[in-house]
Amino acid sequence: MTKEKKKKEEEIGFDFGIGGLFKGIEKLIDLAGKLEEAGGEIKKEGEIDLSHLKQGMKGVFGFSIKTMEGGRHVVEPFGNIKKTPKGPKVEEEREPITDVFDEKENVVVIAEMPGINEEAISLDLKDDILEIKAVSKDRKYHKEVLLPAKVKAENLTSSYTNGILKVVIKKF
Repeated sequence: MTKEKKKKEEEIGFDFGIGGLFKGIEKLIDLAGKLEEAGGEIKKEGEIDLSHLKQGMKGVFGFSIKTMEGGRHVVEPFGNIKKTPKGPKVEEEREPITDVFDEKENVVVIAEMPGINEEAISLDLKDDILEIKAVSKDRKYHKEVLLPAKVKAENLTSSYTNGILKVVIKKF
């Protein structure tokens, strides 16, 4: 590591390596208590150049911490870097960041999946799990979303605009 990079890391208090990623996540989870007071959401994301492992490969990581009713915190990771017992692993598929809204008559799922065409998206609903997949020349996304209510698969509608997928499913 160069002296300049080390100095930059010390100035902002963040290690740009994979190990630093998980240390940084731990620090941000500690901030969740402060988030409760603010009543909002914290999002952090980044990218690591991994072209030394595979031509054009990038590690994309991030997470969102939200405060729900009753002060409960929900941490949702996204990206293509997964924590395993053997250490961090970079996968070709990215996990999109998603939001799930339990409305009066519908469940609405919003997923951020930039860089793909609408035709590349496939949705599969089995009971209360919505599987989202998208494959393009440069990007792959995959996520299974647990829905908060029973829904009717035949009443699923979706739209995709500017990298944002919106899925609306009627409840029973």
